[in-house]
Amino acid sequence: MKFNIQSSSLAAVLLVGSNLAAAAKMPGAEEMWKIIQQQQREIEALKAGQKANTEKVEATAEAVEDTATATQGAHPASGSAWIENTQVGGYGEMHYNNLDSKDEIDFHRFVLFFGHQFSDRLRFFSELEVEHAESGDGQNGEVELEQAYIEYDITQTQRARAGLFLVPVGILNPTHEPATFYGVERNPVESNIIPTTWWVGGGGLSGEIMPGWSYDFSIHEGLDTSASNNYAVRKGRQKTSEANANDLASTLRIKWTGMPGVELAASAQYQQDVTQSSDANAGNAWLYEAHADIERSSFGLRTLYAMWDLDGSGPRSVGADKQEGFYIEPSYKITPEWGVFARYNRWDNQAGDSNFNSEKKQLNAGVNYWPHPDVVLKADVQQQDNEGSNKNDNGFNLGVGYQF
Repeated sequence: MKFNIQSSSLAAVLLVGSNLAAAAKMPGAEEMWKIIQQQQREIEALKAGQKANTEKVEATAEAVEDTATATQGAHPASGSAWIENTQVGGYGEMHYNNLDSKDEIDFHRFVLFFGHQFSDRLRFFSELEVEHAESGDGQNGEVELEQAYIEYDITQTQRARAGLFLVPVGILNPTHEPATFYGVERNPVESNIIPTTWWVGGGGLSGEIMPGWSYDFSIHEGLDTSASNNYAVRKGRQKTSEANANDLASTLRIKWTGMPGVELAASAQYQQDVTQSSDANAGNAWLYEAHADIERSSFGLRTLYAMWDLDGSGPRSVGADKQEGFYIEPSYKITPEWGVFARYNRWDNQAGDSNFNSEKKQLNAGVNYWPHPDVVLKADVQQQDNEGSNKNDNGFNLGVGYQF
C-alpha cells in the first residue's frame, strides 16, 4: 500500500512538470500574429494558383472548340454544316413523238443540280445534264455542263457572278424545267432564234434598280457560226468547250416584275464578229428580244419576239442577215392540276431574203396535268405550215417531266 501512494505522487509531479514545460514553450502574442499573417499569405497564394489553373483550363477548352470549328471548315465532309449548306436538285423529261419526221421514245434530258452556300454572301451553283440517255462515240446523247458559277452578294440588292451560266435572254433559257411550261417540246422560236438552251462562260452583274425593276449585264464568249451552216445562230453555240474568245459578246436584260404574276423583259446582245474573225464576209451581230409572261388567276399568256441582225455580205447572201421569230401562247388552268394551252409559232433563220422560202409556222395545242406541282404529264398536237420545199411535220407528242 505504501508503494502505491508513492507511485501516484510521482505521476502527479511528472504531469505538473510537463504542463509547465509546455507553457514555457508557447509563443507570445506578437509571434502568434506573425504566424497568422504567414498562414494568410499562403492561403492567398493557393487561391491565386487555383484561379490561374481554372483560366488555363477554360482557355484550353476554347482553343479546342476553335480548332474543331476551323477543322470543320477546312474539311467540310467531316462536319454537318457542310451538308446543311449543300443543295441537290434536278429535273428530267421523257418524250414520245409521233410526227411525220419521226416516231420515237426518247429520255430527252436527265439533269442534276448541285449548289453550296459558302457564306451568307457567297454561293456556288451547277447543272450537269445527260441528253438522250447515253453518250459516247456513236451514241445519240451527250454529257454537258450547262451551269457552274460562283455568285457573290456585293450588297443586299447587287450581285456579281463568274463562271458558266445561262444567257439571260427570253423566257425558257433562264427557266426551262418541264413543270414550268406548256407543251411537250420547247417552243421552236426560242430554240432556233435565241437559241435555247444557251450557256456561256464569262462574268457579270445583276441586281435591283428600283422596286419592281431589275437588270442583268454580262460579258461572255460569243457565237462562232459560219457560211457552212448558213450562219444559223443555233449552230454557233460554243458551249464553253475550248471556246474561241477572239470576239466576246455582251448581253443586257431589263426586267419589270412590279405586279404579282407579271414579267415584262427586254434583252439586247452585241458581238463584234459572229464568226470569231474567221470569215471576212461576216461582221458584227445584234440580238434583240422582248417578252411578256403573265399569270393572273387561272389565265396565262406568254408572248415573245426575237430578232438577229447580222452584218456582212456573207450572211446577206443567204438571207441570214435577219433571223427572227415570235410566238403567242394563251393558257387556262381549269383546276390547279389541269391546264390547257394553244401556241402559234413563226420563225425564219433566213428572213433577210424572201426568195429562200424558209419561213416556218407551227401551231400547238394541248393539255398539262400536274399530279404534284413538280411532276407533269403532257400531251399536244402539232400542225406545221412551211413555205417552199420545207416538209411539214405534223402529229402529236406525249411527255412526262419532273423537278425537285
